[in-house]
Amino acid sequence: MLALNYFDAISASIGEFVKKQIFFVFFQLIAVLFGVTGQQIVTAERFIERVSDKYAGFSDYEARITIRTGNTDMYGTLVHKTPNFLRIDFSTPSEQVIVFNGDMLTVYLPEYRAILNQSVASSRSSGANLATAQGLSLLRRNFAAAFITGPDPVPIDEGAREKVVKLRLTRRYGSEGFREIILSIDPDNLLIRRMRGTTIADTTVQFDFSDIKTNQGISERRFMYDSPASANLYNDFLFRDTE
Repeated sequence: MLALNYFDAISASIGEFVKKQIFFVFFQLIAVLFGVTGQQIVTAERFIERVSDKYAGFSDYEARITIRTGNTDMYGTLVHKTPNFLRIDFSTPSEQVIVFNGDMLTVYLPEYRAILNQSVASSRSSGANLATAQGLSLLRRNFAAAFITGPDPVPIDEGAREKVVKLRLTRRYGSEGFREIILSIDPDNLLIRRMRGTTIADTTVQFDFSDIKTNQGISERRFMYDSPASANLYNDFLFRDTE
């Protein structure tokens, strides 16, 4: 894909160090990154289909990632392998890790010595399923796209030399967590350089991707994570208050 709209505290002792919607938001954005829809409008349809075809050809993907929300910046390396392996190793916050192996979401928060696990198979919510093929299909159906200023490239930021094509994804139904997602796409290689999402609560999250490498033959072993033995373990953290 990938901070964000933090999830409710998993226990009174941990308090407000992170809130559960970080992971819903994160996987929605990553789902857009690796499952961009071809169901678009006007001339945006053909362009986004080309982007979709490009990403469909990736067996794996690696990039430096910057996540910005509010006054918080997070930096790390994102690795994705089809069909649904994902890992982010953060440099800021140092040693923080997010890993998804298709069955289990694991988050290590070194500041709190906390390991958060969520089994997707046992989950009853569609939130975690956004990282699966079914979740990507749902996302494609639920968003429509249009060019923001037309198909011609524009500066990625005001005054910047780098130019991108910008599209706006707008939710079709009120059940979606995002009002809109803005994609900034390199017109030459059709790689997504930036994703900026606005939730229904007006929280804005921005993902920037750079130094992108694809089809390197990344092994599934890279998505194995040995959690520190001294850390506290919290299972099914996303939905434990809905049991």
